[in-house]
Amino acid sequence: MSEIILTINGVDYAELFGEKNSKLNLIKKAFPELSIISRGENIKIAGEKKKDTQKAKSKIEQLVKILRKQDTLPIEKVKDVLNGNLAYELDESENDGSKNSGNNVIVHGRTGKPIKARTRNQKKLVHLSEDNDIVFAIGPAGTGKTYTAVALAVRALKTKMVKKIILTRPAVEAGESLGFLPGDLKDKIDPYLRPLYDALDDMLPGEKLDYFMQNRTIEVAPLAFMRGRTLDNAFIILDEAQNCTSGQIKMFLTRLGPSAKCIITGDLSQIDLPRNQKSGLYRALNILGDLNGIAKLFLTAEDVIRHRLVKDIITRYDESDTLLQAERERERERRSKEQEYRNKQEE
Repeated sequence: MSEIILTINGVDYAELFGEKNSKLNLIKKAFPELSIISRGENIKIAGEKKKDTQKAKSKIEQLVKILRKQDTLPIEKVKDVLNGNLAYELDESENDGSKNSGNNVIVHGRTGKPIKARTRNQKKLVHLSEDNDIVFAIGPAGTGKTYTAVALAVRALKTKMVKKIILTRPAVEAGESLGFLPGDLKDKIDPYLRPLYDALDDMLPGEKLDYFMQNRTIEVAPLAFMRGRTLDNAFIILDEAQNCTSGQIKMFLTRLGPSAKCIITGDLSQIDLPRNQKSGLYRALNILGDLNGIAKLFLTAEDVIRHRLVKDIITRYDESDTLLQAERERERERRSKEQEYRNKQEE
């Protein structure tokens, strides 16, 4: 008697097994002498002959690899693989798709391209998200904080860790008024949410993304639309959190249900709030960072993966900001001494 327990990670099980187990039934029909049972992420293959169970295991692994690369598994390809018309060799880096396989792949994109954590802090963000329910990811533009967060959310959805993805950000005007943009409210707000849509476009085929958006499995909405809701069994990303007031961040965090995962991203060097409003992200980092289950990560110019000049641009601005801050401190000190001198003169 030969028995194999095959663990499958990192794929959409509904896509792998088919509607009403139609694809799984094809596999069973191809191996009538075997018992093939799926339970969660495990597939049990049992039979009298070891070569038969190994062959079934190989076929299932080939199907999983196709699904990981293409994010879809047409029933025709299932038939082709089972009939020996398609052959896919597994390499060591993709043998199980687990997060510990050492290849840093978070998820496979719409064209099968692996989406990886490419820098030290991006890899750290992946690990912090796995170990904590709330993660603050703070850093300048181009460090991949939002893109990595969206990849983690898509992976959680594909592996059934959550039932939905919610992506939100404050619709804060940055030099232009919403009222002057054409269209209805959705048309006015969508440009502010465009970076989130772009990340999703990279990771999911168009038809599947449209389906998920229509049935609200994936929801992209302004932060104001979160008020009064309970967000549970979901992976939630609050992007551009530096443009939230303290009250808005508190409102958002108190929406989280018991089975929610959350990543909050922000760039403290690009605050677009009116001058009379303070960013609530500073306060949240100060008062929540030491709570169990909450982690914070600061990305730097070293994590920038955009154009080669972006890293240098960020570094120069940081240096300039440091000089300006020092100049302001000297000016405050000068004014304070002048006021102190005038006070003494008046005495």
